[in-house]
Amino acid sequence: TTTSSQSQGTTTLPGTGSGTDGTGGTGSSDGTNGFTVPGDGSGSGSGTSGDGSTGTGTTQSPATAATAADKKGVVTINTVLNYDESSQAAGTGMVLTSDGTILTNNHVIQGATSITVTDETTGKEYKADVVGADATNDVAVLKLENASGLSTVTLDDDGEPSTGDTVKDVGNAEGTGNLVAAEGTVTATDQDIQVQSESGTGTESLTGLIEISADIVSGDSGGPVLDSEGEVVGMATAASSGTADVTGYAIPISTAKTIAQKILAGESSSTITIGLPAFLGVEVSNTATTTGGVPVAGTVEGSGAASAGLGAGDTITSIDGTAVTSSDQLTKVVQSHSVGDKVSVRYTDSAGTAKTVTITLTAGPAA
Repeated sequence: TTTSSQSQGTTTLPGTGSGTDGTGGTGSSDGTNGFTVPGDGSGSGSGTSGDGSTGTGTTQSPATAATAADKKGVVTINTVLNYDESSQAAGTGMVLTSDGTILTNNHVIQGATSITVTDETTGKEYKADVVGADATNDVAVLKLENASGLSTVTLDDDGEPSTGDTVKDVGNAEGTGNLVAAEGTVTATDQDIQVQSESGTGTESLTGLIEISADIVSGDSGGPVLDSEGEVVGMATAASSGTADVTGYAIPISTAKTIAQKILAGESSSTITIGLPAFLGVEVSNTATTTGGVPVAGTVEGSGAASAGLGAGDTITSIDGTAVTSSDQLTKVVQSHSVGDKVSVRYTDSAGTAKTVTITLTAGPAA
């Protein structure tokens, strides 16, 4: 779940992780990195969201164990980040089809190199593959391996909820694997907030969100927000922290569904990536260079860079003739290609000798 800053500071919520970049940056994922919504909130239980709208200050009901009806079509998600079994994160998702199409937030699976999903109706565990993701709008679609006969969520088709409507968030709170339900009220619709990565990699805007006064906490990301009929009206995405009462934000299910349909149709765009991004397989060093280029700290086993013989002490200077001077630029150039593409990589080795190799790009961590 992403977080929104209020008067007593911001808490980072699990379910994301900074992850590797598309070029194999080592990152610093510990399963707790996330996003924060800057704000100048005031008072206890009230605060301002990124667009200046005011949340409620009413006392909220504590979350309770989810019922069988609440769990229907809901899954818990656990990820391994950056090929490191010690770096993990957790979140929630929704079953869209009986053969295992899963809807969740992009930030739940960001940086994941392994994804495990548990169907909370049956308790059965599955491996999951990334069908595609829209990082800008924080939506991702997964496909479970060898799944059939799964219960699915029921998506609302009556339009967005209205202010004052009673809703219920169901999620993997705190990543325990035990679903809980938090009741609340819609306090506003069509809200825009600014989110900033805890890892300092920039800010993004999320627009058109449903604002909810409910106890949405870490690990709830990607889970359903249900209306009084038990139908999904939103997908939990962000929440404030630092006060007794929480202001939550959800992507309207109509928005998430539209993006998911494009992903499932294989329609890539400026925001949608189908499958996993292309990956060079280098771990980037933070050491500054005097000659320019991107210094290499190491390579990921089995990657194109490792196969080509790149290693610690080398400095990448260009990809297909395009000079690279930062890890972000390297990521962008690599991810402009597709998995399986061959690229010409020019680098300087630790002895100062310029070399050029051809590397076949593999599939990297979820972007």
